[in-house]
Amino acid sequence: MVSHQKMGSQILRRVLGSPNSSRVFSSFNRPFSSSDFSSNMIRATLFPGDGIGPEIAESVKQCIDYAAVFRVAEVPIEWEEHYVGDQMDPRTQSFLTWESLESVRQNRVGLKGPMATPIGKGHRSLNLTLRKELNLYANVRPCYSLPGYKTRYDDVNLITIRENTEGEYSGLEHQVVRGVVESLKIITRQASLRVAEYAFHYAKTHGRERVSAIHKANIMQKTDGLFLKCCREVAEKYPEIVYEEVVIDNCCMMLVKNPALFDVLVMPNLYGDIISDLCAGLIGGLGLTPSCNIGEGGIALAEAVHGSAPDIAGKNLANPTALMLSAVTMLRHLELHDKADRIQNAILTTIAEGKYRTADLGGNSTTTDFTKAICDHL
Repeated sequence: MVSHQKMGSQILRRVLGSPNSSRVFSSFNRPFSSSDFSSNMIRATLFPGDGIGPEIAESVKQCIDYAAVFRVAEVPIEWEEHYVGDQMDPRTQSFLTWESLESVRQNRVGLKGPMATPIGKGHRSLNLTLRKELNLYANVRPCYSLPGYKTRYDDVNLITIRENTEGEYSGLEHQVVRGVVESLKIITRQASLRVAEYAFHYAKTHGRERVSAIHKANIMQKTDGLFLKCCREVAEKYPEIVYEEVVIDNCCMMLVKNPALFDVLVMPNLYGDIISDLCAGLIGGLGLTPSCNIGEGGIALAEAVHGSAPDIAGKNLANPTALMLSAVTMLRHLELHDKADRIQNAILTTIAEGKYRTADLGGNSTTTDFTKAICDHL
């Protein structure tokens, strides 16, 4: 058990970087200060989501509440829960209510479970609504090998940073004539500079050495060409960071052959959606991958990026790891690093020991048993 705890500590240090650097997912220019915590209570918005969402959200609440008792000085989380409605809200053009968005704007921090959007039903994607309405411009996903959980690769340690507000996901589609539809790809200088600046700042503050801009500018010369131009402009301000440009198809091949070639990857929206899921596959799947969306004004919305898995909903079989690790990123954003370290170490140690694992991790534990094992390690 000691060896597993040591492995957990080693992977934690590797991901967090040096003690002098900013922690994972601490967004820069964040307006929080210690005075915000004087009331000894932090309110965070929680979207349990659909399908298995409520079950894994309950696991997160158990672990965070359990960890909170260990240090009197730690600040507890007060969850403000919002659920997806059963009718479309005309103010958001989706099943997310305006009140739920206002909750995130006011609290400036939140956690989101999986949300299902019916395909081809004509209403706005729930995830797209959150990103657009809250201006969550950067999706940040760390991808690192977990100690004790064997995959094809043992040394994955990279970060994908995805522009989150435009590109092919701008939601601008229409029918030109019968049988012909058109979808517009929007790339702007403002959004490209913003996400590029975040990527380089992230690399610098976390001790990363390389930033790779992923593109298809050889074909989409105007749109991806503008994105690359903005990345080059920002790169000039960070001479200590190695900058490179990689065509997306070649990037996919290189990731599968040797993921150690990459450090921080920054890319437009669609490419980021594809590459981040590919990277998750390198370390065991979306069920092990945390994610956090960074917005202007200090907003951070952490989320599990896997699906809602309606086939196992309510059966106590879901793996809560991704949402738990995403909650850890939320705590780091709030600068509750000690609590975040405790929970992350407990998760990694539980997985490394192998006694309690859900079915997707090769075990037969229930969600409840897996959560209890993590809480016991706290």
